[in-house]
Amino acid sequence: MAEQTPQTRANHAQTVPGFHYFVLGVLAVNIVVTVVALVKAPGFFTAWAVVLAFGLTGLSWYVRSFPLGVQDRVIRLEEQLRLARLLPEPLKARVPELTTGQLIALRFASDAELPAVVDQTLAGNLPRAEIKKRIKEWRPDYLRI
Repeated sequence: MAEQTPQTRANHAQTVPGFHYFVLGVLAVNIVVTVVALVKAPGFFTAWAVVLAFGLTGLSWYVRSFPLGVQDRVIRLEEQLRLARLLPEPLKARVPELTTGQLIALRFASDAELPAVVDQTLAGNLPRAEIKKRIKEWRPDYLRI
């Protein structure tokens, strides 16, 4: 198996070319083509083709977003368990104050720096991007879909 590129804040976002470029590109072109066809030859079947084009595009959105939502819930649970194990008692009591987005960002913090980053996050109600900027020792997540 080939070695993975070390993950950092700069390269942790994942693009799947087959989905993001090909599938979404084909669906976008399909919408344009069907709308042009409807304008040139109005009728039931060309109108239905436009409805179907938008339906397929919506389907592709949900096919991607539903698993990501489930994955976010799993990450939230994993991080809550990790925080319960690693945080000092005063911070443990404040874990329910963290949003799912904050927990998702905190997964990249190393065990050693996690208490400090959680404290900063709670003190400033930091958004995901800011949390990630404050992480010094990146803990990669190669399993994100």
